[in-house]
Amino acid sequence: MADYVDMDRLVPVKDIAVKKGMTVDEMLRAMGGAGGFTAQKLADATDIAEKMVRDRGCVRFLSFPACIMATGTRGVIVDLVRNGMVDLIITTCGTLDHDLSRSWKSYYHGDFVMDDAALRDEGVSRLGNVLVPDSCYGEVLEEKLLPMFDEIFAETQSLSTHEIIDQVGSRMGDHPDSLLWQCHKNNVPIFVPGITDGSFGCQLWMYYQMHRKLRIDLFADEQRLSEITNAAERTGALMIGGGISKHHVIWWNQFRDGLDYAVYLTTAEEYDGSLSGARLREAVSWGKVRADAKKMTVEGDATITLPLIYAGLADRIL
Repeated sequence: MADYVDMDRLVPVKDIAVKKGMTVDEMLRAMGGAGGFTAQKLADATDIAEKMVRDRGCVRFLSFPACIMATGTRGVIVDLVRNGMVDLIITTCGTLDHDLSRSWKSYYHGDFVMDDAALRDEGVSRLGNVLVPDSCYGEVLEEKLLPMFDEIFAETQSLSTHEIIDQVGSRMGDHPDSLLWQCHKNNVPIFVPGITDGSFGCQLWMYYQMHRKLRIDLFADEQRLSEITNAAERTGALMIGGGISKHHVIWWNQFRDGLDYAVYLTTAEEYDGSLSGARLREAVSWGKVRADAKKMTVEGDATITLPLIYAGLADRIL
């Protein structure tokens, strides 16, 4: 049976009129009237994100993979925290690596097509089109983190990931653009379920070689997440990419019958059944997103879509 279309209620497609001095928010609103495939989704996602940020009874989750922290999009993530648009973060270990490394050293512009064997000979790793010298990554992390761990674990040898991260963040006050510092300053906990999957976790493991009583209390992380979701009137999430970060957000929200707001930015296809490719409508079937939730999946590179969404929010809210 064909769906009935009420012609009297249809909204006409409007052309985008670009004007000199046009703000990002004005462009997003124009996209919303354009009916322009992903442009329409981007405009709708910004509207949903605005409602989520303005909802005082909503606990706002942010999840993302580490790779974007190696780019200038890190600044958008930091500003989301700095300007009170996020209540907690769930991410991967590499986020800690890149945030700390870039606080102490610099990453550099490269290209997607380079001589990777020659780069390795020079002690340089390539992350897409970003170059990460060894001296700016593993070496500086080992130099800086191990003395911090001596201080952090002096009184207790068992902490959760969000407690360890907050302790490191509290020592980054000389670097105001550090995500860990801003999260500590604004009381935004960072949860990393896969804490050993990166250099920060490897430094913890190296520290463990000489401190065998060291324990990472993952259950304390899960207990905190349970308490946060159970106490929330409403919950919303801006999820960038898939994997463990996205899944941990929707996993805990299923126990309260799902997210009330959800914006998902992805480049993945759904045909292979992956979580990264799964659209938000699939999460409805699991009870991880409410059927009546305000939700939108936006396909595209998050280093493009996220800054545009944030710029729109900044125009409307700040």
